Amino acid sequence: HLRVASSSLIPVGDPTLLLTTAGMVQFKPYFAGDTTPPSLRLTSSQKSFRTPDIDIVGDATHNTMFEMLGNFSIGDYFKEEAIAFALEFLTHNMGLPKDRLYATIYLDDDEARELWIQAGVPDERIFRFGDQDNWWGPAGLEGPCGPCSEIHYDGGAEKGCGPMLEPDALTALLREERDTGVEAVIQGCHPNCDCERFVELWNLVFMQFYQDPQRNRTPLPAPSVDTGLGLERMAAVLQGKSSVYETDLFWPIVEKACQLSGKTYGHDHETDYALRVVVEHARASSFLIGDGVVPGNEGRGYVLRRIIRRAIRYGRRLGLDQPFLAELA
Repeated sequence: HLRVASSSLIPVGDPTLLLTTAGMVQFKPYFAGDTTPPSLRLTSSQKSFRTPDIDIVGDATHNTMFEMLGNFSIGDYFKEEAIAFALEFLTHNMGLPKDRLYATIYLDDDEARELWIQAGVPDERIFRFGDQDNWWGPAGLEGPCGPCSEIHYDGGAEKGCGPMLEPDALTALLREERDTGVEAVIQGCHPNCDCERFVELWNLVFMQFYQDPQRNRTPLPAPSVDTGLGLERMAAVLQGKSSVYETDLFWPIVEKACQLSGKTYGHDHETDYALRVVVEHARASSFLIGDGVVPGNEGRGYVLRRIIRRAIRYGRRLGLDQPFLAELA
């Protein structure tokens, strides 16, 4: 794979996107067949920013700004190789035990299921989900999209919310939901559960279609692969931490926030939540400002202003005043 540098958080030549939301954004013209790529196999570590997660930042895993590691195939390899590469990297290079890895696939993607089984992941650790969880894209109002397959790390039953749900039972519920339009009542733990048992590590997107602004989908010139592995979550798993904020990517900023506020991390839920908000938004603001975004009343400027104001609001709960942001950054 050809290593490609991270692009700016401000997308270049893409009016459909406010900010760079994924590693594939700079490669959209390649997937669409509009531009010839420098190589059919690419890899990058892309700084990304997602606005939908702003109001939930403060929990153990979510960030607005994160680094997305990825490998990309522009009409070269497809599902089988993407799955094999991902498992090799996680188990051989990162040393994760295969029996801790679960796969999720798109509801009707029988091919992906067979490939996961062929790669050594048993059927009982393969779960099907619908559009909300296992269909990716497009990034923006239009662009490449397709079904995806996610790899989740099992942190242990003691972190779960109860007995595991059987994959076949979940599939039946979701298919009934799709056929009837009535939201399914899902009882039991599973890889996309809201509890802290599973961590979604890697998303393998099988780019097969181009979606236009009217949501019409046409096949891409050649099936391609877009993957995204979150650096922060990977660090938390490898370093045995319960949240990304306890890893070496965030901990120095957490310590500085504690020093400025006189608070201690790890003793009170509300204090921890506030510290995480302050730390994450200070870090994210630094990256946005570094790429040329300035606070404003609309567009990217409003996003920056919003996270600064949210950091200040939670900072005041810690007894901090506004200058703390500059010190953290």
